[in-house]
Amino acid sequence: MRRERKKSAAKSSSKFGKGLVEKSKPNLDIMSRIGKKPVIIKEGVIVSVGEEVVEIKGRETLMVIPILSGIKVEKKENELTFTPKNETKQTLSNWGTMRALVQNAISGAAKDFTKSLVIEGVGYRANMEGENLVLSLGYSHPVKFEVPKEVKINVEKNVVNISGANKQLVGETAARIRRLRKPEPYKGKGIRYSNEVVKRKAGKKAAGKTG
Repeated sequence: MRRERKKSAAKSSSKFGKGLVEKSKPNLDIMSRIGKKPVIIKEGVIVSVGEEVVEIKGRETLMVIPILSGIKVEKKENELTFTPKNETKQTLSNWGTMRALVQNAISGAAKDFTKSLVIEGVGYRANMEGENLVLSLGYSHPVKFEVPKEVKINVEKNVVNISGANKQLVGETAARIRRLRKPEPYKGKGIRYSNEVVKRKAGKKAAGKTG
């Protein structure tokens, strides 16, 4: 009986172990749908592919994207293709990331990415002083924000427009400015994205009346 149990256990572990190995092996046919898509080079954008970097030149910008490990980038006429050199988990992860980074850079080189922030509150305002954004946000002193060189900021009344070729940097800059005075939930005072909906809370007086 013991011998039969051991044989049964060995067969079971062998069977299921083999299945686990097969399932854990990545399949290029189903991995990274993003990575498989070629990137079309837009008009007015010049792309050069080197051994370690991809250089992208636009109207007034030059971006250098390091080629991630295990990824081969090829240029054919007006498009770029991305191919994994092996099937490791890290390479397959880099596949889609590399394609997305290059796509964003080409889009930014053709047309700037933009983010808009709205400033709300009595006495709250913003204006540019040289290369710095100066904000009055209800504190005892104005807040000075140093604008990154790769980013342009334009202020129109209570709206701060942030633009640039680098999508990530534009987003980070907008987030940093918003954190200087996040919108509060009662009167909505503060800095919010133009498409952001601030959930309002009832004040103590209003809550007492309804109760």
